[in-house]
Amino acid sequence: MESNSAYDLGAPRSGGEYRDTLELLAEMARDFSTSLDIHQTLGKALVRITHYLGAEAASLFLLENDDTELVCITCEGPVDIGGLRIASDHGIVGRSVQDNLCQIIRDVSQDPDFKSQVDEKTGFTTRSILCAPMSVKDSPFGAIEVINKKGGDGLFDENDRHILQALACSAALALLNARMALELVEKERLRHELDLAAEIQRGLLPQRQPAPYPVAGINLPARGVSGDLYDFFTLEDGRIFFCLGDVSGKGMNASLLMAKTSSLYRCLGRTNPEPGALLAVINNEIFETATHGMFVTMVGGLYDRESGKLIMANAGHEPPLYIDADGNVTSYEAEEPPLGIMPGTEFPEVEINLKGGELYIFTDGVTESPIDGGKMLGATGFTEMIKELKNLSLADRLDMIVDRVAGDRKKLHDDITILGIEHRAPAE
Repeated sequence: MESNSAYDLGAPRSGGEYRDTLELLAEMARDFSTSLDIHQTLGKALVRITHYLGAEAASLFLLENDDTELVCITCEGPVDIGGLRIASDHGIVGRSVQDNLCQIIRDVSQDPDFKSQVDEKTGFTTRSILCAPMSVKDSPFGAIEVINKKGGDGLFDENDRHILQALACSAALALLNARMALELVEKERLRHELDLAAEIQRGLLPQRQPAPYPVAGINLPARGVSGDLYDFFTLEDGRIFFCLGDVSGKGMNASLLMAKTSSLYRCLGRTNPEPGALLAVINNEIFETATHGMFVTMVGGLYDRESGKLIMANAGHEPPLYIDADGNVTSYEAEEPPLGIMPGTEFPEVEINLKGGELYIFTDGVTESPIDGGKMLGATGFTEMIKELKNLSLADRLDMIVDRVAGDRKKLHDDITILGIEHRAPAE
């Protein structure tokens, strides 16, 4: 093979070999820095290494499957062993990786770790091996193995070992940089997808209505996407259908189930405006389709803004708080489990006449939020906060509560969601 580089691959090595080695390292570094395909560039580097060291054949192995296997991703020589897999602790190459040491085997027939099966299958005769691990600090990536030195006594020497170690380190650094770059690209892709999912989620939440609309809600995700949901919409007869829920777990799975539950409630609620019956239908659907034991706690209800009458059903959710016009507080415990746990569950309804009072439904991210040096807010603290802000409009009150409860939003441990419903006399 001819070469037009400064280190003539076919020329005898002399006192200038260190200069030639540095030039080889520089050329490999340039290849790696401009590479769009790290495996292809590793193959090109292996060709350079094979000819520079005057070897008959060479192969480059990388660790895979949680570092339990070594796979040959590229090779050079008369026999193609690309794709060959061996256990990461087998053979000379496995020993080199496990010990993180360069191995010189002058006579493979005398080495107990040498496996002759490849020679038997291919007809190639392995006599001597030089194998250097590819690692950065104590993190192994694989190894480069060169076989049967041409010319002379046919044996690799200490000078060859130092050169291969330097070249293997260069390849390992390039591989590490390539993998880090891929991780950054993947993280950016995931971030973009999360941003898109969060935008879609925000689109599922109802728009805040101007006063004197009697219902307002707010949602603050702890992460990019939320497992909480709330919704309200006006039926043709003027009554308002509403819900608030909390999906078990966090992350993308919870957000997807949140989107499904919210869509089911809005779609079915327009034709089945009975909170208990609607929760029963959604419960059966979630039980059939949810995975990994996921479930949804939810309160759903129907509010008549003219009479102040409210009907609601609770599926394993935090007890809603009713604060009457005199400031007395009543909580409504759930009588049935969350949606998605027991098919066929019937959800009883409770009727409340707000009579100038207010109803608050919220997720546990509110009551479990730490305030005052780490103490949880709790239902009592939440109620006191509501009373303290009673002179504000409902929407402004919710905004102020979330600002107080959330604190440092970067340290938010759970989604925060609140839905408020108020009744005001006609004169108001």
